[in-house]
Amino acid sequence: MTSLYGLTRDELAGELVGEPRYRADQLWRGLWAEGRTLAEVTTIPRAVRERLAEAHPAALTPVEEVVSDRGGTRKWLFGLGDGATIETVLMHYDDRVTVCVSSQAGCAMGCTFCATGQAGFTRHLTLGEVLEQVMVARREARPARLSNVVFMGMGEPLANYAVTVGAVRRLAGDVGLSARHLTVSTVGVAPAIERLAAEGLPVTLALSLHAANDAARDELVPLNRRYPLERLFAACTAWVERTGRRLSLEWALIEGVNDTDAALGELVEFAAPLRAHVNLIPLNPTPGYLVRGSAPERVTAFRDGLVARGVNATVRNTRGRSIAAACGQLAQVSRGRRVAIRGR
Repeated sequence: MTSLYGLTRDELAGELVGEPRYRADQLWRGLWAEGRTLAEVTTIPRAVRERLAEAHPAALTPVEEVVSDRGGTRKWLFGLGDGATIETVLMHYDDRVTVCVSSQAGCAMGCTFCATGQAGFTRHLTLGEVLEQVMVARREARPARLSNVVFMGMGEPLANYAVTVGAVRRLAGDVGLSARHLTVSTVGVAPAIERLAAEGLPVTLALSLHAANDAARDELVPLNRRYPLERLFAACTAWVERTGRRLSLEWALIEGVNDTDAALGELVEFAAPLRAHVNLIPLNPTPGYLVRGSAPERVTAFRDGLVARGVNATVRNTRGRSIAAACGQLAQVSRGRRVAIRGR
């Protein structure tokens, strides 16, 4: 069964045959413009709402909710209709509120340092399942306004291409979020990067690079064996030239692996011609990859080395590490302080 959020406006109107035509406008406005649950759209008669709820039940069932950063970061474990589970993270910053959504249950990319990749792949998410994550977070962010959506949760967004692009279009068109505040992450599906560049969507593309020589990247990101760095660089060049948008390169710093002077030089060679921004991420611990992240002083030195060579670089402010909600930690496992789940 399809979530109400997976329906287009015309499809939603088709669910209201026999009702006054204005009912579709009321329901659409309540769900999308006002961000209400179906039960809260009281302009629609209760009997109609109950019929719609039976035909299109919520895609996400809250299983557990944990918080960290003094309530500034919240992670939900959601159950799906077939028993699969996903995780979604809401983060409050001083200047924005961001939700990190999953595009797949699990992930098939197998990146060695990522807990999601270590857990394996279950299935693609549907459009309704992706959008419903955003709408839950939007309600729970109140009174603050949800401003940013990042496709950086479980899964490879560009492997679930049609759903990811469909979600971006719906978030920009139906929710009214700026496409410039939507970020799509990828580990390097080169043909899909080129395809996305032709969509005319001014999203931010975040490439999880992590190594800039093929031998090291083959180990960290197995997809590199299919789309090695030369092919990936060509796709990134096409992205920059076609969209005019700055590319973001994600680099999780691992002690002795990709934080060396040699690794820094290789990264400069890849990033500088693209005028890319490098987002340095102190490695977050996962049970299946028992290495250490770079020491804070090495993180700082690595950043300074990039800047000195003309590459714009910043260090990510890691959020949610204590509840396994940080980058690379989402794996259907919740830790931290348990919070009672309220009815949706």
